[in-house]
Amino acid sequence: MSQLIYRHDRSLTIVTLVLGVSMWALVAYALAKVGGAQSLLALALAVMLFSVIGFLGYLFARSAAIALLRGNGIELSDAQFPELHAQFSQCCDRLSIRERPHIYIRNGNGVLNAFATWFLGRKFVVLLSGVVDAMDENPNGVRFYVGHELGHILRHDNPIIWVLRRPALLLPLLGAAFSRARESTCDLHGLTCSDSREGAARSLVALSAGAARWKRVSFESLRAQLNSTKAFWASFHELTASYPWTSKRVMRVLHEKPEIPRRNPFAYILAAFVPYAGRLGSGLGFFLYVYVIGVLAAIAIPAYQNYAVRATLAEAMAVSQPARDALTDYYIANGHQPDSLASVGISENVATGITLSLGQGMNLAVQSTRGALVFSPLLDKQGRLVWGCSGGPGVRAGQLPPGCQ
Repeated sequence: MSQLIYRHDRSLTIVTLVLGVSMWALVAYALAKVGGAQSLLALALAVMLFSVIGFLGYLFARSAAIALLRGNGIELSDAQFPELHAQFSQCCDRLSIRERPHIYIRNGNGVLNAFATWFLGRKFVVLLSGVVDAMDENPNGVRFYVGHELGHILRHDNPIIWVLRRPALLLPLLGAAFSRARESTCDLHGLTCSDSREGAARSLVALSAGAARWKRVSFESLRAQLNSTKAFWASFHELTASYPWTSKRVMRVLHEKPEIPRRNPFAYILAAFVPYAGRLGSGLGFFLYVYVIGVLAAIAIPAYQNYAVRATLAEAMAVSQPARDALTDYYIANGHQPDSLASVGISENVATGITLSLGQGMNLAVQSTRGALVFSPLLDKQGRLVWGCSGGPGVRAGQLPPGCQ
């Protein structure tokens, strides 16, 4: 069945999974580097918590949808709309599906659509009544819609793969390209269930022309219309969309080797700055991008500031170590603190931007360009002199270097 997988779907399936796993690994590495095992444990607990919450949400929402389907829909069988059920069975046979999903018809109030869904291992295909009625004269059309939805079931990721792949699908260009490639794969499944390319193509064109006029659509005129999709904005909005343009889908189904015009190359530049927002469109994607940048900035800027202060204070701590050693030696030899740093051979200017000052009680203040550290001498139980460390005015606990916390 590999011939039913659209070429871009095959490559993007691998690329998105590898990128998604890499992004998760990068997050884990960064947390381990910054916070060690505790941060990794916190990440694992957060993932578990969100997984439980997500599963509960899925359980209640999806169970309600399936209950409505079973209560309000009409399930096809050998006794219920047998001619439609026979087409469904034929499609399952062509796609080598042994464990057949349940298939229902629901009133779509004129909407031409079908969809696949699943719940706790059970799979369902739903045909809206508008599709079935519109394709009454075109059995190939019904089978195309059925095959398309069966394609979604066959290509659906299990929950673990979905989680691993998910970070990559949020990336600009990539997430939308993956979704469009999956739709093209499902179109190939639908075509396999149809007996003719034209019948399958006409079922697709009904999405645009409606329940009656699909019969009279000129494919030649539609092919010429494809040239308009080369425009900048048409290219941009397709690059950020979940579905290929219907006109392109029709041509790919109608012809084995269709002539599809290339998109405007400049549209890729703009689309590269818009994260994928699913079916909600590029507008929300742009605002989502702004929101994500804002959140990251709110987290990253203070974190960077803390890092910069901590690095400077760590340097100050290191370069002031000889002064503390000299003060310790002087106190051990004389039993009291020296009158000044100069009396123990220590300069007040120990490095660029770092100065020392000796205070009452032999407290040593180390001033840097990003704050100060205060070292206070203490006698331990064995009578040895040790140095305690604290931050100067304005220095927060998160900015203190290791060994001074």
